[in-house]
Amino acid sequence: MLKFGIIGCGRISKKHIDALKEIENSKLIAVSDIDLVRAKEKGEYAKVPFYDSYDEMMQNEDIDVVSILTPSGLHAKHSIEIVKKYKKHIVCEKPMALKIEDADEMIKTCDEHGVRLFIVKQNRYNLPVQKLRKSLENGKFGKLILGTVRVRWARDNNYYSRDSWRGTWEFDGGVIANQASHHIDLLEWMMGDPVSVMAMNGTYLSDIEVDDTCVALVKFHNGALGIIEATTAARPKDLEGSLSIMGEKGAVVIGGFAVNKMETWNFVDKSDEESDKILSEFSEIPSNVYGFGHKKFLENVIECINFGKKALVDGIEGRKSLELINAIYESAETGKEIFLKYSPRKSKLGKKK
Repeated sequence: MLKFGIIGCGRISKKHIDALKEIENSKLIAVSDIDLVRAKEKGEYAKVPFYDSYDEMMQNEDIDVVSILTPSGLHAKHSIEIVKKYKKHIVCEKPMALKIEDADEMIKTCDEHGVRLFIVKQNRYNLPVQKLRKSLENGKFGKLILGTVRVRWARDNNYYSRDSWRGTWEFDGGVIANQASHHIDLLEWMMGDPVSVMAMNGTYLSDIEVDDTCVALVKFHNGALGIIEATTAARPKDLEGSLSIMGEKGAVVIGGFAVNKMETWNFVDKSDEESDKILSEFSEIPSNVYGFGHKKFLENVIECINFGKKALVDGIEGRKSLELINAIYESAETGKEIFLKYSPRKSKLGKKK
């Protein structure tokens, strides 16, 4: 039985609490947040002790795995402190950090202390996403041509004003670092490593220092192209969270508002009847953009710790999308094509304004 503790009781914490309730060989035993009201709310919801100091939580509770659910700009700080002080396994929400050097330090610290690091990318477990990934692994698409992700969500000033860290370069990042992080991960998971990226962004509707809209063009090592379109300026509500892949032998589109609905499954070697069956079997309707994947993700975490299995998304894998995210921001800020692998020079991401 692996015992979990949570640091950070914001919006996403409920998904982790609910997922752990459903997994037999795990147990949430405590939560913490510097805001005692939030800690109390989630502690009472989960029926576990709550703290406004994670050091106090760690000293009082026998915890095996710590879930870091704090603002993105604090992920590295909290992960590294927990590992160095208490030598616990880490589950970290996306993005794993905002600065590449922080991500590298997280990976290094966990390796040095013999603990596992897992980065939450729950959308990889979506039914249609899993189906698409297996088809790519089996060579069903042939030569890849184009991959596209679209994030068209609604986040107004009420959303950004809920917490002082929202919409800041230092702790949140813009639409690419926050809302589109999962989709960028999926694009790279399907298309492979990127060679370069060119991007433009802007802030159109929200009173924030970061971008609320961004478009990027990616070139991949296999020669294919990628398009990233992301905005929180959709009105009046969330419109789309989609992924499409085109190859010489067919095309797939996964849509819905959370990459949850198989909308197109067209291949030269498949009948319309088979396509219709796949469209119905590999779709799901979540209640919100977070989807259903946290339970499956945490089940993978538990298997990896208990049986030494390879993680679907460890620190190295989680770093990949962060590198592309930083490159997108540098391109948008400099007006230049940015080549990967690269060392960030101009990006504001993770820095105080």
